Amino acid sequence: DVTGGWYDAGDHGKYVVNGGISLWTLLNWYERSKFLGSSSAEFADGKLAIPESKNGVPDILDEARWELEFLLKMQVPDGKPLSGMAHHKMHDEAWTALGVAPHEDTQTRYLHKPSTAATLNLAATAAQGARIWKGIDAGFSAKCLKSAERAWAAARQNPALFAAATDDKGGGTYADDNVNDEFYWAASELFVTTGKPEYKQYLDASPLNVRFPTEAGGHESSMNWGTTDGLGMISMAVVPSRLDATAQKALRGRIAQAADRYLRVAEKEGYRTLIARTSDGKYIWGSNSFVVNNIIVLGLAYDFTKQQKYLDGAVLGMDYLLGRNPLAQSYVSGYGEKSLENPHHRFWAHQANGKYPKAPAGVLSGGPNSTIDDPYSKGAGLRGCVPEKCYIDNIEAWSVNEITINWNAPLVWMA
Repeated sequence: DVTGGWYDAGDHGKYVVNGGISLWTLLNWYERSKFLGSSSAEFADGKLAIPESKNGVPDILDEARWELEFLLKMQVPDGKPLSGMAHHKMHDEAWTALGVAPHEDTQTRYLHKPSTAATLNLAATAAQGARIWKGIDAGFSAKCLKSAERAWAAARQNPALFAAATDDKGGGTYADDNVNDEFYWAASELFVTTGKPEYKQYLDASPLNVRFPTEAGGHESSMNWGTTDGLGMISMAVVPSRLDATAQKALRGRIAQAADRYLRVAEKEGYRTLIARTSDGKYIWGSNSFVVNNIIVLGLAYDFTKQQKYLDGAVLGMDYLLGRNPLAQSYVSGYGEKSLENPHHRFWAHQANGKYPKAPAGVLSGGPNSTIDDPYSKGAGLRGCVPEKCYIDNIEAWSVNEITINWNAPLVWMA
């Protein structure tokens, strides 16, 4: 039974790896509001149109629990081969057409093999959930902690079970064969939650422990689904734990240094964008996600230091996403004179089939991508485009206009 959870992107696949960072982002927003004094009113109980609203629990936690419970279900049960590991993903046998609601999808769906990366995503987010729900639902908290520690132990026993990069029929691969950062992330969350020396010892011995990342692959950034050590560092910097005050202060300083780096990037960009072209002169898949994740780092730097430059930098990032860019395009649906209307999505597919709805307000597109992979964008003349302008708002343009949960969770964080 792997029901529940969030569909990943424009398709009906569900993935532990990408679900992990998306879930962490929402839970980190909650912990930031709790421990750093930012407003939590936006997602308080009764604010969102979800079934659990007005149950006495903040709505953002109700929504996050929906995904966390799915991740828990993806863990291999006791007594089975690879017990404690997490299945990497589940999705349709083949890619579905546009204009298909989930209940209309008749394809066979497959549960894929466990992977070390997925298992560590589970360990990290379940540990995070255990401490958050401890004072809300003690039984669920205990279940999360047990799952997290089982996952950690299983990953240590199976440190090199990797998802195949060729397993892309009907769903994304989310292949990751370097999981040192996932081990660091999981150990961080487990240490913050439990304070056990074994996790601190792992962190102290890790070569990743010396700096906060600013090169997550592609554009300068601190985190994405394949680079997650920064997530653990953020948790240790935000949440009170057995980490001593000096070490926490040092972590906060490293995060502020990363924010300074992104400010220097913006100073050199014509539109004061928080990302620059990659070393080979491109914008890459999901370029907007690098912008919005860098905004999180700037927001945290402001929380830690109260220096106005970081808040101003975060505003620069939002300005870019909402239309201050070479196309005067708001990449967020429902906001701006020229806003996103036709994301690549199976259900928000009104452009392809009028019986389906348009995207609601507040959806973030992946944005400009120099690697024009989809036929529609190629046919529309985007080949050879200036990187910052490699975008078209059409449902068929999946390489520039898809939406994903890990790109939209940071937008929620910024809300």
